Amino acid sequence: MKKELNLKEDKITSLLIKYSIPSIIAMLVTSLYNTIDRAFVGSIEGGGAEALSALGVAMPLFTIIGAFCVAIAIGGNTNISIKLGEDNKDLAEKYLGTTVFLEILAAIFIIVINITFLEQILYFFGGSDLTVPLAKDYMIIILLFSILNLPGFALNGAIRSEGNPKLAANMMVLGCILNMILDPIFIFIFDLKIAGAAIGTVICQVLIFLWSSYYFTFGKSKIKLKLSNIKFDKRLVKDIIKIGITPFLMEIATGFIFVLTNKILKSYGGDLAIGAMTAITSIGLLFLMPVYGLSQGMQTIIAYNIGAKLYNRAKKALYLAIIFATGFLSLGLITILNFKEFFIGLFSDDVALINLAKYGISINLITLPTIGIVILGTVYFQTIGYSKRAIFLSLTRSVIYLLPILYFMPKIFNIFGIFASQPLADILALLTVVSMIIKDRKNNSNPINLNKNNI
Repeated sequence: MKKELNLKEDKITSLLIKYSIPSIIAMLVTSLYNTIDRAFVGSIEGGGAEALSALGVAMPLFTIIGAFCVAIAIGGNTNISIKLGEDNKDLAEKYLGTTVFLEILAAIFIIVINITFLEQILYFFGGSDLTVPLAKDYMIIILLFSILNLPGFALNGAIRSEGNPKLAANMMVLGCILNMILDPIFIFIFDLKIAGAAIGTVICQVLIFLWSSYYFTFGKSKIKLKLSNIKFDKRLVKDIIKIGITPFLMEIATGFIFVLTNKILKSYGGDLAIGAMTAITSIGLLFLMPVYGLSQGMQTIIAYNIGAKLYNRAKKALYLAIIFATGFLSLGLITILNFKEFFIGLFSDDVALINLAKYGISINLITLPTIGIVILGTVYFQTIGYSKRAIFLSLTRSVIYLLPILYFMPKIFNIFGIFASQPLADILALLTVVSMIIKDRKNNSNPINLNKNNI
C-alpha cells in the first residue's frame, strides 16, 4: 500500500511536514477563531469586559469537557494508527467503533452532571453574580450539543490517523471559517450576545460531525464505521484508556489550575483580573495551538512506525518536531512582546483591563518557547506506551510544580506572583522532560515496548 510505504520508508522530515501541516493549519485557524470569537464577545456593547470574564469563568468547564473528548480520541486514534501499521484493518475498525461509543457515553455523563449543577459549578469556578448568568447562557448551549461534538472530534482525528490529514484539516478549517462568519451574525445582528457565540460554535460542530460520519460510512475511507462495532469492548476500552489517560489527566489538571487561578485572580483583582488573564491565555493559545497540530502529525508517524517496529524512526520524529516547535514558539514570543498592545486590544477596549493584561502578558508568556518541548515529550512517551512516565510528565507543568508555586507566589508578590507562577513551573517541567528524553535516547539497547509502563 502506498500509504504504508510512505510512513515506513519516506524521510521523517517530509512525513512530518506532510502529516503536520494540515493539522497545524487547522489548529491555526482554530486558534484564530478562538481569538476572534472572544474578541467579538469582548466587544459586546455595554458589557464586553464582563462577557469576556464570563468566558474565563467557563474556561475550566470547557477544559473538563475537552479532557473526555481529547483523551478518548487520542487513545482510540493512536490505536487505529498502530493497527493500520500492523496491517490489521479489522481491528482498526473495531477501535473506531469503540471510540465513538465512549465519546457518546462521555457526552451523556457530561450533559447530565453539568446541566444539573451548572450554576453551582460556575460559582465554584470563580464566577460572580455578574458573570455567572452570562457564562450559564453560553455553556448550556455548548453542553447540550456535546453529544455530537465529542464523537465528531474523534472521527475527525480518525481521518488523520487513517492517513488522510488534509481532509481532516479541511473539515476543521471550513468549520472554523463558518464559525467566524456566524458569530457576529448571532451576536450582533440577532442580538443574542454571548449565547450567539455558542450557537455559532455548535452549528460548526454539527457540520464536522455529519461530514466525518459520512466519510466513514459512505465515503472513500479505508476503514468503516460499522454499527456493530459501536459498543463497549472491555479489551479495546482498556487499550484506549491506557493511552488516553495521559491527555485526560493533563486536561483535568489544566481545568483545576484554571479554577484555582480564577479564585486567586478574583481575590487580588476581581472580575477584571479574570478577564485580563482570559485575554493573555487566548493570545498564548494562538501560538500554542499549531504545536498541538504538530504533535498530532508526529503522533501518527510515531504510532504507525511503532506498529511496524521501526523504533529509531519514531525517535527521530520526536527530535525534528521539537526543533520545529521551539523555533516557531520563539518567533511567537518575539511577535507577542513587540505587538502586545495590538493583541490585547483585540479582546477589549476597557482601559483598565488592557493595562492589566499588558503588564501580565510579558511575565506570563516569557517561557513560551519551552512549552513545545514539554508538550511533544509528553505526547511521545504517551504514544510509545510508557503511560506512567507520560502521566508524570503531564502533571509536572500544571500540577506538581505549578500548584505549590501558585499557592505561595501571590502571597509574596501579589498579582505579579500570579502571572509569574506558570513560567517558573514551565522551567522546572522543561528540565524534567529533557532529562527523560536524554535517558530514552541513551537507552538504545531496549526497544520501545507498548506493554511496558516503566517510569
